[in-house]
Amino acid sequence: MYHPLFNNPEIKEWICEIGRRVYAKGFAAANDGNISYRVGENEVLCSPTMICKGFMKHEDICMVDLDGKQLAGTKKRTSEILLHLTIMKHRPDIKAVVHCHPPHATAFAVSREAVPQCVLPEIEVFMGEVPLAPYETPGAQGFADTVVPFLKSSNTIILTNHGTVTFGKTLEEAYWKTEILDAYCRILILSKQLGGITYLNEQKSRELLDLKKRLGFDDPRFHLEDCDLCGNTAFQEGYSSVNAPMPQAVAFDPPPKFPAYLKSPSSAASHASESSKNADPEELVRAITNEVLAALRGK
Repeated sequence: MYHPLFNNPEIKEWICEIGRRVYAKGFAAANDGNISYRVGENEVLCSPTMICKGFMKHEDICMVDLDGKQLAGTKKRTSEILLHLTIMKHRPDIKAVVHCHPPHATAFAVSREAVPQCVLPEIEVFMGEVPLAPYETPGAQGFADTVVPFLKSSNTIILTNHGTVTFGKTLEEAYWKTEILDAYCRILILSKQLGGITYLNEQKSRELLDLKKRLGFDDPRFHLEDCDLCGNTAFQEGYSSVNAPMPQAVAFDPPPKFPAYLKSPSSAASHASESSKNADPEELVRAITNEVLAALRGK
C-alpha cells in the first residue's frame, strides 16, 4: 500500500524515539503501549501491534485514517488505535498521543485512587487534576469513548485498571506528560511510606493557580464555580455522564475543604495573601520552571 504522506522519516523517527524512551523507562513491558501522530487531515502514523516499543524501526510504522482503516505499512496497526483517533477527533489541536503503562501511575489506576491535588507546585501549574476514565475492555470503540467526557479540560488521563494516555501538539510533549505523571505518582507512593502527604494551604494553592493563569495554562477550576480548590471535583460532570463513581482518597488523607477558585477566599487566606503581595512573581515562575526542566533532564 502506498500513500504520499506515509513517507515521513522525521515523524517515523520520533515515534521510534518515543518508543525507546517509553521502553527504557519501564513504561511499556514487552509489546505494551502504542504511539501515534497525525500527519494530515485524515491520516495518522502509528506503531504496529505486537512489537516491543524499544526496538521499532521506520519500516514498522503503519498509517491509518481517522476511522482506523489501515492505509499503508507492511505490519498491522495497533489494536488500540481507536483510543488515539477518538482523542484526535474531539481535539483538533492534538497531533500526538502516547498510551502506555507507567507503573506508579498505573498503581493509581488499579487501586482507583484519586491523584491528590494541592501538593506539588509543578503539578498544580503544569498538569492539574488527572481524571480516571472508567474501565472498559481495551480495543473496541467503547473503550475509546471512556475518555471523551474528560478531553475538553485535560491532556493527561489515567485509564482505570489499564494505564495512561497523554497527548499534545508534539510527540515529545505527549511523552513528557506521562513522565511527569509517573514521577509524581512515585513521589506520592514514597511519601505514603514515610507517613503521608502534606497539602498546601488555601493561600498557597490560590497563588499557584494565579501563576498558572498568568502563564497562559487553562484549568477547569478557572471556569467551574462549584469546583473545590483541592477536592478532585473538576471532572465531576464527566463522571456523571459515564455513570462512573468519582475517584476517592483512600490511601491518602482526604483533601482539605477550601472555597472554589472562583469564589471569595476564606478570611484566613485573604489575610495571608495581603502579606505576600510583595513577592516577586517572576522569580516564582523561574524557580518552578527550572525545577520542571531539571526533572525532565534527569538531573
